[in-house]
Amino acid sequence: MNSIPEKSQDDHRPIIVRLGRNLRLSDHQPLLAAEQSGRPVIPVFIADDAFFALGAAPKWRFGLGLAAFSEQLEKIGSKLLLRRGDVQSVLLDLIHETQACAVLWERSYDPSSIKRDTAIKMALGEEGIVAQSFSGALLIEPWEIATKTGGFYKVFTPFWRNLHQMNIAPPASTVSNLVSPTDWPKGEDIKDWQLDHGMMRGLDVVGDHICVGEKAAVDRCEKFLSDNCNEYNDKRDFPAIDATSKLSENLAYGEISPRLIWHLAQNAAHIDGVNVVPFIRQLAWRDFAWHLTYHTPHILDANWKAGWDTFPWITKGPEVLAWQRGQTGIELVDAAMRELYVTGRMHNRARMIAASYLTKHLMVDWRVGQEWFGDTLVDMDLAANAMGWQWVAGTGPDASPYFRVFNPDGQAEKFDKEGKYRDFWLNPAQDGARQFAKAAPKSWNIDLKHRPKPLISLADGRARALTAYSSLKKSG
Repeated sequence: MNSIPEKSQDDHRPIIVRLGRNLRLSDHQPLLAAEQSGRPVIPVFIADDAFFALGAAPKWRFGLGLAAFSEQLEKIGSKLLLRRGDVQSVLLDLIHETQACAVLWERSYDPSSIKRDTAIKMALGEEGIVAQSFSGALLIEPWEIATKTGGFYKVFTPFWRNLHQMNIAPPASTVSNLVSPTDWPKGEDIKDWQLDHGMMRGLDVVGDHICVGEKAAVDRCEKFLSDNCNEYNDKRDFPAIDATSKLSENLAYGEISPRLIWHLAQNAAHIDGVNVVPFIRQLAWRDFAWHLTYHTPHILDANWKAGWDTFPWITKGPEVLAWQRGQTGIELVDAAMRELYVTGRMHNRARMIAASYLTKHLMVDWRVGQEWFGDTLVDMDLAANAMGWQWVAGTGPDASPYFRVFNPDGQAEKFDKEGKYRDFWLNPAQDGARQFAKAAPKSWNIDLKHRPKPLISLADGRARALTAYSSLKKSG
């Protein structure tokens, strides 16, 4: 069965829409298809082991997104059903409870989700239930963009050139009226999931820096396009300047779709003459990360390039703790790590510098940084996080060469010349530093007045890294 059974007077079987990272009513193809069927619709979010295994910040932020989306659904006469357990088992139980005739969802592209959803389609097919997945999480499906020889892209620039010339599908119409079932199945209370448990002292601090829900996301996008987009290319690398869209947070939970952002940007370019190309080029990096994840899924947890498995990374020790706590003695790195812990985000330029310092000056395995970001970022994106770390470490596709070692002091002179970013996060008199002290666990013993000495001189760290890289090349 490939299509939803036509509704008749005697057939009131509902449709189940399984939700994931698509907490919105606009450009939501599964919900729209369910709405257009005229059948009762049961939107459900199923919290499985993978959900509960998320890091502290993204799991908490996901919960806030679910709560906001639940309110949205109630405004159009529906509600959000919450259940927990194995996704396939929960769906089958729900189908038997409600006599549902179809299950719809938006596609995911990581290997675990693909395996799960393939099994669900097979199991539901055996039950005679329609199981249909839809696009919407990306600008273009990973298999719909290819090189001239038909392969997948391994380098961003040609990927972008191709994508930029493609016709990106317009966003689907906004869902406005979902028919409710006569009897709602029982669900769980999100409060019982205790999704804020891992946030500890940082809960209230990070909470002041987030932007939750579809309306807030669309407002954020439109404000950026009208106020900042024209100057984005010139200012986006300066962490002390509020010049970026910050939409990565909302994209991470599908509170706004990439297709809607793309077309809002195109409208701004057409109507107001806004230069949107540098901005949408950055949006395309997210698609590229998922393109790579789909075609080479080992990028998520293993060195993408061959020959790196023998590199002498370290995985634990005082260097790792100092980096995590913003105590390396390198001002720009420590400022970036404090920004992360306070806001749940880190400026992209600062991310590259902090990641380079960890993997090259300290020679710490990129997966250590990947895991820390996975625990602390409210805009955590599985594919972008993995690709970003591998790009900086030199192990990934389209990577920064290992011999290209960012000098944090040189980067500070170039992108924070007046020291405003560093001062905000490091000066005990500034609000950023005080917020960090408030959010950091007491066990870290943060003393704002004491600045640690560098773990290693930048020159020595660079030399050590290049020596290790040279040895790796010779042995390869």
